[in-house]
Amino acid sequence: MPKLVDHEKRKKQIAEATWRVILDRGMEGATVRNIAKEAGLSLGALRHYFSTQEELLIYAMDLVKNQAEQRIYRVIDRKLPPKEMALNMLLELLPTTEETRAEMEVWFSFVAYARHKRAGVHPYEDGLFDGITRMVHSLNKAGYLRDGIDLDAEAERLYALIDGLALHALLAPDRLNQTRLSEIVGNHLDSIWQETPQKD
Repeated sequence: MPKLVDHEKRKKQIAEATWRVILDRGMEGATVRNIAKEAGLSLGALRHYFSTQEELLIYAMDLVKNQAEQRIYRVIDRKLPPKEMALNMLLELLPTTEETRAEMEVWFSFVAYARHKRAGVHPYEDGLFDGITRMVHSLNKAGYLRDGIDLDAEAERLYALIDGLALHALLAPDRLNQTRLSEIVGNHLDSIWQETPQKD
């Protein structure tokens, strides 16, 4: 009886092999041949799932985004107090574990590659800015943010804070460890938070 293959599971395995190659050899080493070897597949088998290198890279980067989204949904499911939930959601966007550090390093490598190669991908369309903007507006609508805050400017500021911390934490993980990152993001939330919610 022929062995059944879970195609989505196999595609994820190939994408994770792509991450490992990028971490080990950089984007220039992320050839279809090297990725197939890392995944334990023949070139023909890999091309059965991804017909081009670009298609594979797009899938691999989408997987980074999807896994971050899944972690955020798990935070939401925990039904934490609002400020604690906001903090934990934002921390999921930072390299605080071995897994998230690997994802972040791969992501920044991909951003640089896409910018110079002008591949048919748009790394800045990662959903991060839109997600943070929705968070800021939702918190304000629920009465958790201080009066007079420019919501659009705050979304830009929080986006810049998270993006900058992600890069700096990747480059200096000993200085910007999980505890320090939590303190910095927590202090920022304290600066905009209305401790006694005032709903409209």
